[in-house]
Amino acid sequence: MSKEQAAPETTGVTVQLLATVDLGPEIEGMAGRQLRMRMVTIAPGGVFGPLHSHQDRPGTVYILQGTITDHRDGVATDYGPGVGWPEDRHTTHWLENRGSVPAVEISVDIVRSD
Repeated sequence: MSKEQAAPETTGVTVQLLATVDLGPEIEGMAGRQLRMRMVTIAPGGVFGPLHSHQDRPGTVYILQGTITDHRDGVATDYGPGVGWPEDRHTTHWLENRGSVPAVEISVDIVRSD
């Protein structure tokens, strides 16, 4: 873990939309929202930034390959394959791949569909 000052812009990231579900017909009060699943690949040296919040966009992440460094509150935490993290309304962070192989995550979140 290390202290970090800057949150760079996104570079070296590809995002593939895997599936969505319109939550309006599924759950009362969820009109205008969808459940979204994406595969995010961060190339070696890549950054998923800048600093962003998950307020009003909760989700979870699962790492399939490589290592992703999650920067929150000045602390950098490495996550490798088979683990992940929640992203709730208190999450403000940015991600990077400090490794030598592409890092691949599955990200599932609830977003506005408008």
